[in-house]
Amino acid sequence: MLISLYVLRLHVGPFLFGTLTVMFLFLLQFLMNNLDKLIGKGLDNAIIMQVIALSLSWMIVLAIPMGVLFSTLMAFGSMSAAHETTIIKSGGRSLWRMMLPIIIVGAGLFYGVYWFNDTILPESNHRFKILMQDIQRKKPTFAIDEGRFITQLEGYTILARKVDTTTGAMYGVTIYDNGFNTRTNVLSADTGSIKFSSDYSRVIVTLQNGEVHQLQKQKRTDFRIMRFTKHMISIAARDFLFQQSDVSPGSRGDREMSIADMREIVNQTDISIHATQQRIDTLMNDHYAEMIYARLANDSVGLTASSQSTININNDEIQKRVLNRLSMLRSPMESDLFQASELQKKKKAYLVEIYKKYSIPCACLVFVFIGCPLGMLSKRGNFGISAAISLIFYVIFWACLIGGEKLADRNLISAEVGGWFGIYVTGFIGLALTFIMNNEWSIKDLWLKVKR
Repeated sequence: MLISLYVLRLHVGPFLFGTLTVMFLFLLQFLMNNLDKLIGKGLDNAIIMQVIALSLSWMIVLAIPMGVLFSTLMAFGSMSAAHETTIIKSGGRSLWRMMLPIIIVGAGLFYGVYWFNDTILPESNHRFKILMQDIQRKKPTFAIDEGRFITQLEGYTILARKVDTTTGAMYGVTIYDNGFNTRTNVLSADTGSIKFSSDYSRVIVTLQNGEVHQLQKQKRTDFRIMRFTKHMISIAARDFLFQQSDVSPGSRGDREMSIADMREIVNQTDISIHATQQRIDTLMNDHYAEMIYARLANDSVGLTASSQSTININNDEIQKRVLNRLSMLRSPMESDLFQASELQKKKKAYLVEIYKKYSIPCACLVFVFIGCPLGMLSKRGNFGISAAISLIFYVIFWACLIGGEKLADRNLISAEVGGWFGIYVTGFIGLALTFIMNNEWSIKDLWLKVKR
């Protein structure tokens, strides 16, 4: 019991450090890829923090297995370097016995990550998608720059030749009003100012001492000039105020569904495939056998007593009827076959995603069988070696997982094998390493046993 508690205590620190480090790297990558979508739009800090919090969900699912692998490498590497594993083995305990508490914890993490992956992550991914769509729809806040045309206000183009950055006053203002179909208005003023209304629904532009040049598009000779001392323009500020959409409606992708939701879609797809197959069978049986061959037999009755020319004429007519019938059947047959193929692809894609819901959390358990023997084999408990080995096997796991998904999508392997392919490969490696280290086989011993 004391040994088990000691082994567990050695894993706590490296597990937290490894998990948080991986999450930090994922978060840094996320911010680098999406920072331009968040800044410059006048978003509240609460909205930005909500985006980051929602993105942390998928990072947790991916970081915990990496933390397990890193902690087992660090803990068993340090124990091996200090000869503690040798002492424990001399007391009659095997590697399997030393790994038992970690296996139990790994099984618990497997269930916890599976629950999180099936319950929390789909809803979090859906909310994240809706929130990012709302942010993308929001126009960035605009600022009036000297000598630059501002086109962010719908139907208007604003040019200020000089701007007082302290007061916001504009000098030498020209505004092109393109909001009318029949005429074009060009406003020019000595000074002006621009601001939002109290509810941020409209932009109020105030101009002093200027002119309005109005030109009719249909009748170019109709040109007017109107002078003003003060003129105000109210412009609808669409999409400048951030508004969050309701997360309940809308379609969801496979990453935004639970296993039960995807199972329901798979069952509905099976029903559609069965109905399509029945239509194909009906076309094959009824139309081919009953309408073509029976028609051919009926038209051939009584032709033996006719002349050879009459027989040839009737045979030509029968052949034309058969070819016409086949051409009529071709279109619905091809349509049903294409629909059945697409439904099968859709079903397999959802099945692969269902199996991935299990296989990714299962890595928490499988990585125990990789980290523990490799930690003893390396006999080092330092950060560099553990991080390098963790990264290598994590890349192998994800390459196999993605590769299995692609092979399943191309119908080269089954959906189950595709979804579990990463676990199959890393699990085999882990069990082989654990078995070799438990029996203390060297490479030479292993080679001799393989030759036998």
